[in-house]
Amino acid sequence: MSAIRLVLVALVATLAFVAPASALDIRMGVLRIDYPRLLPISRYDERPDDLGFAGGKLGEEDNQTTGAFLGMNFTVDYTATPPEGADAALQAFLEDGVALLVVVAEGPDVLRLADAAGEGALVLNASARDVSLRDDACRANLLHTGPSHAMIADAVTQFAIWKKWPDWFLIEGSNPKDTALAEAYRRSAKKFGAKIVESRVFEDTGGSRRTDTGHVLVQRQIPVFTQGAKDHDVIIGADESDVFALHLPYHTWEPRPVMGSGGLRPVTFHAAHEAWGATQFQRRFEELTGRYVQEKDYDVWLAIRAIGEAVIRTNTADPVALRDYMLTDQFELAAFKGRAVSFRPWNGQLRQPIIMTDDKTTVTVSPQEGYLHQVTTLDTLGLDQPESACTAFTE
Repeated sequence: MSAIRLVLVALVATLAFVAPASALDIRMGVLRIDYPRLLPISRYDERPDDLGFAGGKLGEEDNQTTGAFLGMNFTVDYTATPPEGADAALQAFLEDGVALLVVVAEGPDVLRLADAAGEGALVLNASARDVSLRDDACRANLLHTGPSHAMIADAVTQFAIWKKWPDWFLIEGSNPKDTALAEAYRRSAKKFGAKIVESRVFEDTGGSRRTDTGHVLVQRQIPVFTQGAKDHDVIIGADESDVFALHLPYHTWEPRPVMGSGGLRPVTFHAAHEAWGATQFQRRFEELTGRYVQEKDYDVWLAIRAIGEAVIRTNTADPVALRDYMLTDQFELAAFKGRAVSFRPWNGQLRQPIIMTDDKTTVTVSPQEGYLHQVTTLDTLGLDQPESACTAFTE
């Protein structure tokens, strides 16, 4: 008998006590908003048509593998829509009785959809990284499997400090989401003792990221842009818009390592990650989809699996009951990153390690050694309870 089959048999034996007397149907929905966008800098980063949905389908299979033994039937419906169709798509889910929802969208849309879904629904945010959604704009029916800007900034900062690179040259983009990410880095630098010796804004002038920023132009432009910066240990790129940061390595005036949106990048998952059983996850994903996994695939997979795990443990599909259980210390989920992940009960954010990758290997994983916390070291990444203005989960 294979090792995987033995694990499944053991899991079913462990869960046998929750076997329902009759079948339980669990319906979920994944709603993805497709925004107008330019092509990315690298053709490797072109968005597949099934981005996010592919991760959901793997999560659906994983839920059903266990659920079938327990008389549970998991199904997931998938809808992609332009921004103007999002409200109608949500309403269609709700009218069809689907109140367990995963949303792949930008922050303002996630917030509006969570409010429209109402307190009787459970919404999982698998993409928007706005800190405010975990802070003063949090909602009681909204949990987050995607990390916040604060979490990814703290992951970078911890490794920079561990490497004894405390002096930073921060280069941020000119778009609002770049500014939000840069602010997270400033906050993180202050939190962990780094110093931003200089910051500059790289203006997004529009146009094609590929033809207008080809290697000949970049080879001249980036050195001039970075010339004369104050002495620094590392360059931090805050480029959520994917305009310039991938061009920073090897082109800066001073020979310095690059971290953040280019160079060494913080991600929830990547296709070269193989530790802690991730190879098995990668192979199953590739067999199902015919391509490599991307972050949004993983973040949607986490959301679908989190709901599935809560259903299996509680034997209910009630959104409020599931949310309440997911916020307890009894809930945890294996995530192929060396530690079980769980939700922070004060703001609904999933605690999880952040992988640092050079796009070929896993270089390191944060939280870094030596960063301690009274509950879990995972809470050293992102807003801790005393820092969060979220009150929706305590009212």
